[in-house]
Amino acid sequence: MKKYILSIVVVMMTLLVYGQKEKELTLNEETGLIEAVYFHDNGMVSQTGTFNLERKLHGEWISFNEEGAKISQGTYENGMRSGKWYFWQGDTVKEVVYNNNIVASVDGKKTSEGIVKN
Repeated sequence: MKKYILSIVVVMMTLLVYGQKEKELTLNEETGLIEAVYFHDNGMVSQTGTFNLERKLHGEWISFNEEGAKISQGTYENGMRSGKWYFWQGDTVKEVVYNNNIVASVDGKKTSEGIVKN
């Protein structure tokens, strides 16, 4: 138990040292994930999401442009994109399906495995 608590403290201290003004980090004790909010220079939110105690992106992430419009949304599993991701550009939205960080399909059209990696 002491190692677990010490690990959390070390991770939180390490994360808080880097750019306190451009991000906010909170440990969600229920999920065991660290919730992060990153900001653009103008103060608008640029990204929200969670990562695990190993500092790998894990869970839903949403990105916004400097005006606050959503530009992407998807899920990470242990640092790799997984499942359906959505990318907005103006009035258009593109759906990309990832399997272990590899693009499996774009807007329902399958791609050759291994051609496009994130």
